[in-house]
Amino acid sequence: MATNRTFTMLKPDSIEKGNIGPILDKINAAGFKIVAMKMTHMTRRDAEAFYAVHNERPFFGELVEYMTRGPIVAAILEKENAVEDFRTLIGATNPADAAEGTIRKLYAASIGENAVHGSDSDENAAIEGAFHFSGRELF
Repeated sequence: MATNRTFTMLKPDSIEKGNIGPILDKINAAGFKIVAMKMTHMTRRDAEAFYAVHNERPFFGELVEYMTRGPIVAAILEKENAVEDFRTLIGATNPADAAEGTIRKLYAASIGENAVHGSDSDENAAIEGAFHFSGRELF
């Protein structure tokens, strides 16, 4: 059964480039309600745990370095069909392949610095949201 919540992170490159406001504007304009949000800095341990599914991939070390180089904005979003609709809004992982008007097409520099994370399933949305937020931080 599909849930109505998904998880996102605005990655360090989005923060460095001053794109928090424009990206949140696109999220709000797409009908998502922000039910939890915070700016934080992932530690190496945090990034390694969050991306553990990729720990055998050749890009894992670079991913951990990238995600720990500066702050991120973590958020839980609510909307009917949240996971699928958000994946559509952010666009393909590689911004060169992303549809016009998507967050990654507008704000990502490359496949490695792709501006934003979006959960790929309802199950992962719940896991990823719980990684960053306690129950008392959800509204």
